[in-house]
Amino acid sequence: MASKISIDRNGDDLPSISEINVTPFVDVVLVLLVIFMVTAPMLVREQMNVNLPKTETGEKSASESLSITLDKAGKIFLTGKEINFATLESTVKEMAQKNPQMQTVISADQETHHGDVVKVMDLVKKLGLTRFAIQIERR
Repeated sequence: MASKISIDRNGDDLPSISEINVTPFVDVVLVLLVIFMVTAPMLVREQMNVNLPKTETGEKSASESLSITLDKAGKIFLTGKEINFATLESTVKEMAQKNPQMQTVISADQETHHGDVVKVMDLVKKLGLTRFAIQIERR
């Protein structure tokens, strides 16, 4: 890959470029790839931190399910997004009308008040979703 060298009228050597050097481009792309690989897992970590109870028995839930999470502060999350109880009720009602056979998976922190979990279970059942499960962590 020899480059051509020409001499202009003043006697200066002027190299002419016959190829594009792609090395800087590859370097930039690799740096961007590394940055993306490092930051991508951080973008997904928007989930709440819930300490699930541990049991020795348990079964896998159905593939299509509605995920409701309660953290120890009493906040309610529907598929990872924080909502209030009234919004939960309207959203679950709408989803129950679309698919009354959908399973609801309730995840609650070990320190969540029992009454809050029962309140969510009662709401889900009242709105027509009778198939629900409590998410646990196997030992």
